[in-house]
Amino acid sequence: MKNRLETPNEIRHQIWKELGRATQDRHHAWRTPVFATSSLEGGVNARTVVLRAVDADAKLFQIYTDARSCKAEELSSQPNAVFVFWSARLRWQLRARVSVTLHTSGPQVERLWSQVKNTSSASDYLSPVPPGALITQYDQSDVGRAKSANHFALLSAHVLDLDWLELSSLGHRRARVKDDVWEWLVP
Repeated sequence: MKNRLETPNEIRHQIWKELGRATQDRHHAWRTPVFATSSLEGGVNARTVVLRAVDADAKLFQIYTDARSCKAEELSSQPNAVFVFWSARLRWQLRARVSVTLHTSGPQVERLWSQVKNTSSASDYLSPVPPGALITQYDQSDVGRAKSANHFALLSAHVLDLDWLELSSLGHRRARVKDDVWEWLVP
């Protein structure tokens, strides 16, 4: 970005614009945020995910997962999570606190699966072996073998609040947006 955005509305608009771009541009830094959940043991698990869709009006992010994954199990127990985005180009960090719903069936899941099933990513959801399983527990040939049932799931993350940080030689800035209220914070 060439000009420094000044008003909360300009910044908020640019945040959602960048998030939308990230779902279309494979090279956008925000396409692969860190996604942190509460572990079943009481700690925190964080991993990189792919941001698949964004709805600014509904304040919603979507990612895909295997329904048997650790994150799916964790979110079934504790639906609150955090996305962390970093863009060196923008010099922006964005943290989004979210409440997540796991969808394993229904028209939306079926529609998305119909788009994914003919791609190379489909094997991620067709494996008879669940993500994170020890390969030594299975015949090596089972790992890559597809079966008829898929384990594709959609995670819909409703944004509860955003914490935006800009690192700038003109002065760092930080703000929080919750319930459409903008609050400037000490960086």
